Amino acid sequence: MGRAGLSIKGGAALALALLLLAGAVNYVDRITLSLAAPLISAELHLKAGAMGVLLSAFLWSYAIAQAPAGALIDRLGPRRLLGGALVLWSAAQGATGLAAGLPQLIGARLALGVGEAPQFPLGARVVRTSFAARRRGLATGVFNSASTLGPAIAPPIVTALMLGVGWRGAFLATGLAGLVVAAVWFGLYRDRPAPVGESAPPPARLADLPRLLRAPTLWAMAAGNFGSGYMGWFYAAWLPSYLEAERHFTLAQVGWAASIPYLFGFLGSLTGGWACDRLARGGVALLGSRKAPIVAGLAGGAACTALALAAPDNGWALAAICGALFAANIASSAIWALAVAAAPARFVGSVGAVQNFGGLLGGALAPIVTGLTVEATHGFAAALAITAVAGLAGAAIYLFAVRRPLADPLENVAVPRS
Repeated sequence: MGRAGLSIKGGAALALALLLLAGAVNYVDRITLSLAAPLISAELHLKAGAMGVLLSAFLWSYAIAQAPAGALIDRLGPRRLLGGALVLWSAAQGATGLAAGLPQLIGARLALGVGEAPQFPLGARVVRTSFAARRRGLATGVFNSASTLGPAIAPPIVTALMLGVGWRGAFLATGLAGLVVAAVWFGLYRDRPAPVGESAPPPARLADLPRLLRAPTLWAMAAGNFGSGYMGWFYAAWLPSYLEAERHFTLAQVGWAASIPYLFGFLGSLTGGWACDRLARGGVALLGSRKAPIVAGLAGGAACTALALAAPDNGWALAAICGALFAANIASSAIWALAVAAAPARFVGSVGAVQNFGGLLGGALAPIVTGLTVEATHGFAAALAITAVAGLAGAAIYLFAVRRPLADPLENVAVPRS
């Protein structure tokens, strides 16, 4: 019995470590374009509006691919799907470095979005099958922290690559790294058929999805996540350009300055996961233990974004952005924990994908709206204000509209409010 317990724990830790590794590469590949944007726009003569369209291209295909990816996760399992996805998105990352112009860049980013779509809904599924219910919040925080670990390590690495081999070489090198991680995933990860302490649920059926998709709670989760996605992708897409254009950092300075807020975001993601489990162990209902950090995090992120708008100098602006990403990632971590807590066991991938779809719509609009706003106003003040409002709106939706867990479409059981 002891050996079995150790085996389960060891397998769970390995699964979490592999998710963190794959997720970090996932976000390094996303963020490379943001770091290379000044060099690409100079070489290809792209204005801020056109660059905003390019920065958002990834998110449109990523968002559209969420529902199919969620269904495939529940049908095929994580091992085959994430391994194949890693190969696809790494090839797309490398192809970005070979692009001859804007159309080819957009095409490569669209392919990157399709390849990366399964990563985070799949992570929710792995956490569900590898950890007991009241330990899943911190585990979710760990795998979700890849969304800040990647952007934290990307600026110094990618900037050094760009200074050494140019922006094209940086894309080729990061694409190759993804192929190595794909080999590691295939070599070490094995699917687990059932959640810890639970019998295996019946397989998800596509015929059951329409009833699940009619649940108001599911769409409230997606709508609330719109605000989180908008805030997160404002910073992911435009932080390096903001620091250069608005705060007059050099490219070398951006290489370290853009990573500092994401170190705070990494801590925020772990804090959000810890807070979910701490509240649940303290007697708060499982759904409520996830909602509270979401609401507090999005409201705090909005407040700090507003402070960045009013910051009198670079130091205060960077400090406010650090606070914004710390708070926003408390919310982001809890948002994924909410998907695990609110979904029927056999539909975790699908529910996570739908909620993520809402966040990605917000994320896809953020680069475009920001680019057009910056081009029209010749500054970032209005863009920061819009981002703060989006985060605050997301907090309000989660607070007032997400009221109950989702019922399995095969069950007709009333679920108490949380």
